[in-house]
Amino acid sequence: MSHVLHRSLVQNYPTAVKGDGVYILDANNKRYIDACGGAAVSCLGHSDTEVIEAIKAQIDQIAYAHSSFFTTEPMETLADFLAARAPGTLNSVYFVSGGSEAVESALKLARQYYVEKGEPQRKHIIARRQSYHGNTLGALATGGNQWRRQQFEPLLINIHHLSPCYAYREQLADESDTAFAARLADELEQKIAELGAENVMAFIAEPVVGATMGAVPAVADYFKRMRDICSRHGILLIADEVMCGMGRTGALFASAQEGIEPDLICIAKGLGGGYQPIGATLVSDEIIQTLRQGSGFFQHGHTYIGHATACAAALAVQKRIESGQLLDNVVRMGELLQQTLVDQFGDHPHIGDIRGRGLFRGIELVKDRDSKTPFDSGLKLHAKIKAAAMQQGLMCYPMGGTLNGKDGDHILLAPPFIITEAHVDEIVTKLNLAINQALNAL
Repeated sequence: MSHVLHRSLVQNYPTAVKGDGVYILDANNKRYIDACGGAAVSCLGHSDTEVIEAIKAQIDQIAYAHSSFFTTEPMETLADFLAARAPGTLNSVYFVSGGSEAVESALKLARQYYVEKGEPQRKHIIARRQSYHGNTLGALATGGNQWRRQQFEPLLINIHHLSPCYAYREQLADESDTAFAARLADELEQKIAELGAENVMAFIAEPVVGATMGAVPAVADYFKRMRDICSRHGILLIADEVMCGMGRTGALFASAQEGIEPDLICIAKGLGGGYQPIGATLVSDEIIQTLRQGSGFFQHGHTYIGHATACAAALAVQKRIESGQLLDNVVRMGELLQQTLVDQFGDHPHIGDIRGRGLFRGIELVKDRDSKTPFDSGLKLHAKIKAAAMQQGLMCYPMGGTLNGKDGDHILLAPPFIITEAHVDEIVTKLNLAINQALNAL
């Protein structure tokens, strides 16, 4: 009997014992190709020697120093690296231990910014339905994942949720991308007018929606419209790039692909590639200057912020991606993965949509393609696909509740940036077997 409180109390998990590039080996020496990076984390796979050596070297010097007493060289260098590559004036970096903490930090920074700016009435946060921003209470409240929120609703702060930019489901048949983006922009304008622009603090969104809907990119100009609305009303724009950022979509910052400069960017997952737990919030000069001229203090903190070993690992990961020109590979292999998925599933009677950007791809399953009717949620098709994939030696990330937190199934793919053409073929071949096995079992 395990004394670990696992995610599932009724499931037995294989024991991971070794990493080998894009593969994980269990205690029985079975190999699993990691086609989802765990949860879009393992961007360099599981055995990068340069990163491992960087971690060892840092521990030989100093593993950890509390940030209320010291700064450290890896924290300063990693901040320099990120600030030099971030959009616009996001020149300050607040390091945390994961994505939920990064979002919590962004929300608190936004609130403190307005308090110190003399606008304490700004308290409303606007987000989107079917978004995911983390599992701490503030981040969970901000997210629009109904299944995750449901039992904790009495504990959550009030957040306002708008329609997602979910073209497959919400764009009208005769509606152009431009008209769809305009309609969603009008919805934001109407919500701001309802709340009073002077009372709204921030709008937060994922540039490419991750686990909740399965790699859903926005239509062209959507984020430019949202940026313009926020700027006109003095509202902060927070880009949650925890899952889609750090190269996952083919650029270090997904916001840059949208042609916008957010006021705050939240990153994690691919920042450290799973070699150490780390996340960060990037902050604009305007916010920093306001705090510096006011209290001079960010009223927030965690024990492990700026952890020296975590920062050393993340810096090694990012240097490895850059020196190896791996973002070029993300683009190339992402296009190949998309085309291979389309070739395999384009005419499949139960695959409704294949979407995404870079090595961040989603497949939405439907009972009927023409009507886009989802499968009965009670069938738990996504869980059956995950189990079948693991039998095939494939790690993928299926989820349910794609439409509204209850109905719909999708599969998320987010393989390491180091994959080859052979890996793409293996992923799609095994995924095909797993999907058909699960469907045949219904």
